[in-house]
Amino acid sequence: MPNDVRILSLPGWQSSDPAHWQSRWEALHGHQRVHQHDWMRPLRGDWLIQLEEAVLASEGPVALVAHSLGCIQVAAWASVSQSTRRVQAALLVAPGDTEQPDLRDQLPTWQPIPLQPLPFPSVLVASQNDPFCRLERARALAQAWGSECLDLGPCGHINAESGLGDWPHGHALLKQLLARCRTYPMF
Repeated sequence: MPNDVRILSLPGWQSSDPAHWQSRWEALHGHQRVHQHDWMRPLRGDWLIQLEEAVLASEGPVALVAHSLGCIQVAAWASVSQSTRRVQAALLVAPGDTEQPDLRDQLPTWQPIPLQPLPFPSVLVASQNDPFCRLERARALAQAWGSECLDLGPCGHINAESGLGDWPHGHALLKQLLARCRTYPMF
């Protein structure tokens, strides 16, 4: 992985516990978590500001590794930020469909989900039995965002409960994505 690309980790609602592949990647590979003021009652505007500040604090290009609500955070941030040129690529894993009925009331500031193409290369990894986003919906989000969509099979929400451990396959996907992107001064 290019040394000059800072990897920003964007957990979803309630954050990623120590057994989650995102937390493991942070420990193993030095990825930097974008912390939120309130993981339990996420406010869209607050989360977007935290991402903006993390991107601006980086001295070079960044790559985003998002899980669940973090994927929606990336799409929402990209639709309003003037700093997207700093992002080299994004790995979007198991997007949480905040427009589905059982999440709509719990996450009221997260609708509508922005459907503009992302201004940077991205790969969306989906599961066939994710309780928070049907596979068809994940494919539709990937198409709207201009993301390559990968079906991981029946892996639930692609989290700690999925039994992925360090998820080396996912980290290889991130490396492949970054290798396809040219590294050059982006701002």
